[in-house]
Amino acid sequence: MVKLIVGLGNPGTKYHETRHNVGFMVLDKLVKELSLHFTADAIFQAEVASTFLDGEKVYFVKPTTFMNESGKAVHAFLSYYNISVTDLLVIYDDLDMEVGKIRFRKNGSAGGHNGIKSIIAHIGTQEFDRIKIGIGRPQKGMTVVHHVLGKFREEDKITIDLAIEKVDNAIKYYLQEDDSEKIMRKFNG
Repeated sequence: MVKLIVGLGNPGTKYHETRHNVGFMVLDKLVKELSLHFTADAIFQAEVASTFLDGEKVYFVKPTTFMNESGKAVHAFLSYYNISVTDLLVIYDDLDMEVGKIRFRKNGSAGGHNGIKSIIAHIGTQEFDRIKIGIGRPQKGMTVVHHVLGKFREEDKITIDLAIEKVDNAIKYYLQEDDSEKIMRKFNG
């Protein structure tokens, strides 16, 4: 069995720890805890770390294509390693959820998220697991682009750090249990 865990974000220091990069932030934490390191892979257009957990190969992937083209890296990985979409988990930000709220879902539309739109377009289905992390709506007078590409406000930092910790635990649970219903009951809400 092989699992593909994908965190969405934008590459480069300019976008480091911005709201849109919360998927990257989760994987950075998890990979560090596992004493792994990301390596740039030009063929897959991603940063990749991998290990065996409980006898199962797990790839942690951060696409380097920018958010709107995330599906390229995901499709390349699924195809090359013959990984089923049922073994794909994507972590990303959600504007329509309050800061720090998380939600595990088995499938669904892109909900306006360009990274998810790209993945759906490239793999041809919306039937894959995902964990959404709330980043809240922009403040009055701020554009959506400025909001998602901005850093978390100081008052949101503790909340988002707790959410990242919770998602980190949810991924570990996901890798052990492989039972979506159990994961939703344990981590949603």
